[in-house]
Order: sequence, then structure tokens, then C-alpha cells
Amino acid sequence: MFMSRLSGKVALITGASSGLGRVGAERFAAEGAKVVIADVTDGDDVVEAIDAAGGEASFVRCDVTDEASVKNAIDFAVETYGGLHVLYNNAGVMLGDDDNPVTTSVETYQKTMDINVLGTLLGCKYAIPAMQESGGGSIVNVASFVAHMGAATPQVAYTASKGAVLAMTREIAVIYARQGIRCNALCPGPIMTPLLAKFLSDDAKRNRRLVHIPMGRFGEPTEIANGALFLASDESSWMTGQSLIIDGGITAAYVTPE
Repeated sequence: MFMSRLSGKVALITGASSGLGRVGAERFAAEGAKVVIADVTDGDDVVEAIDAAGGEASFVRCDVTDEASVKNAIDFAVETYGGLHVLYNNAGVMLGDDDNPVTTSVETYQKTMDINVLGTLLGCKYAIPAMQESGGGSIVNVASFVAHMGAATPQVAYTASKGAVLAMTREIAVIYARQGIRCNALCPGPIMTPLLAKFLSDDAKRNRRLVHIPMGRFGEPTEIANGALFLASDESSWMTGQSLIIDGGITAAYVTPE
């Protein structure tokens, strides 16, 4: 029996074929949303899993760095389900050779910015008019705890990109606050996903990250999905332009309050 926290809402989630995006898609569908899986990789198995659980979902191929592709994905959501109420800008990368400013290549920096920042902008660019036609909506942009502090392990392109996402989120929130569209940033700490696991190839690398987490463990994908669900739902109806940090206490331990 599905609950109704997103009942009657249409949600598009980028990068939802795997990882945090897939967990979020399944969670949103379980709460009553009609979910569009938008990804460069095939998402039919996610759709099948949601359908098997009694939910409703569709897949559309989408490259978030390509304007026409993003527009097509938003159009697909509206044409398939009659509107759009939630945009979950989840797609993102952290490239293996992203390091310090001296050693990180311009190519790595640009690719990171294209996917993490331009992809978020393009999603908003085409989702906002669709949300206006649908009577309002909620945008959830995935930033990171490193948008608030420097990362212990150098990753200058990723950190810069997530800072940009957070700043963009605040700007969008202010512009559309009186038009029924909310925009918030979801800022996860280190979450145990395949993306993180590839950087934890030995105990030394794992422990270097764990030592900074007051709770002493990495986060779970469901813990981030629950945060996204809160921001997407009407439960956060008086919340916009904010940063929801879910990081096991990292920023509480290291960031000086403003």
C-alpha cells in the first residue's frame, strides 16, 4: 500500500538509472509519484522494478550536458504524465583524476562543470516553465557538504562545481519564491555508492575519510533519498533557497557558524 507524500505529483530524476538516483526514484514512486527516469544509460530495469512494486515510471534517455536532450526529457515528462511538479537534479560526476589546482587537467575541470553545473542549469531552464504550467513545484539540486567546506582529499573541480550548484540554487529560489516554485540544495556527505567505493581501494584511503565523520560511518543511499523526499514533498512547503546537509556531522565538527 503506497503512502501519499508525493501522490498526484510527476517527478523527473536525472541520473536515475543507478546509484543514489535509482534509490531516489524507487523511493519517490513508493510515495505515489509518477517518476521519469532520465539518464544517459538505460533505465528500463529501474522502470520494471518500480512497476513490479506497484508504482508508475517511464524512462527517457537524457544527456544533461546537451540542451536539446534535456528539453526533450522535460517534454517527455509533460506529454507522458500531463505536467511536472518535481525536478531532482541528481546526475553528477567525480572524476578519478580530479585533484589539486596544479595537477587537475582543464579537460577534467570542464567535464565536471558541464555535468554538475551546466546539467543542473539546463534542468532548471526547461523544468521551471513546465512547473509554472503545472501550478508550481519543487526543485532539488544535489550539491555536497564540500560546498560548505574544503574536502580532506583534493578534488578541486568537484568542490568548485558543488559550490556553484549551491549558489545557483539560492538564486533560483529567490527569483521564483513568489511563483510557487521552491528550489533547495541537498548536500550529502560521503555515501557508500559505487562512485565512492572506487576511491576507497585500500584501508588507508577509507580511514582518511572516516576519521572526519563524527558518526564514524559512511551514509547510506536511503538516508539521502529520504532527504530528497522531504524537499520534494509539501512537508517542506515553507523552505526554499536552503541547504539540507546530511553528512554524519562533518560540517558541525569543522565549519565555523556564520
